[in-house]
Amino acid sequence: MKSKLFFKNMGYFLEYVVLIVAILVVWIIMGQTGKLNPVVMPALPKIGKTFKSLFLKGTLLKHCGISLGRVLQGYGVSALLGISLGIFIGLSHHLERLTQLLVQIIKPIPPIAWIPLVILWFGIGETGKIFLIFLGGFFTILINVIDGIKQTDANLIEVSKVMETPLPKHILKLVIPSAAPNIFTGLRVGLTSCWMCVVAAELVSSTTGLGYMIMDARQYGQTDVVIVGMITIGLIGKIMDSLLHLIERKIVIWN
Repeated sequence: MKSKLFFKNMGYFLEYVVLIVAILVVWIIMGQTGKLNPVVMPALPKIGKTFKSLFLKGTLLKHCGISLGRVLQGYGVSALLGISLGIFIGLSHHLERLTQLLVQIIKPIPPIAWIPLVILWFGIGETGKIFLIFLGGFFTILINVIDGIKQTDANLIEVSKVMETPLPKHILKLVIPSAAPNIFTGLRVGLTSCWMCVVAAELVSSTTGLGYMIMDARQYGQTDVVIVGMITIGLIGKIMDSLLHLIERKIVIWN
């Protein structure tokens, strides 16, 4: 059984490798044959040299560290509030009716549309940037948590009521474990949304961060730097998502 699972996973891994290698080969060939406009899409070796140069100079690590810190702060607050409020709203039909309209109105507003208000509310400091990142993940997490709570087995809830289980124990032992898959789905999608908001957040009078690096390079026509910044955001986001997925699997098995 384990050997079959191993070969199955290896097959999936090889498929990913083949796809990535094929894309890179096509990219290299098009660059060498002159079919790529170096201003619009630089050749792969140029991207590699730029990545190496920015890494060795410490520029890339500096911007990565600052953006990662902002994302962790914004995401941490969005996860904490999203899960807490989601549990209370999911357990209370009255509270759900009260907040449903407000959530549905605010949720579709893109974080970049909040920038004028954020500047007025928080100025041009770090708080405004973290708030924009927070907005990117909060509603996704909140809605997934509410849906997960509402999907808890009604029979189990009835048994818990009959046994007069204290509310904290009812939430910790029944509600949260039952809603865990939805909660982690919200956390993973919310994390992706927070990284998507980095560029918007770092438009607010910023001189550091991957978003700033991308926008600054765009102004000077440095497409290679733009692509390096985009790839870096994608790689960090993927690593963090994989860690969350690993934690999710461990918790589901434990439950």
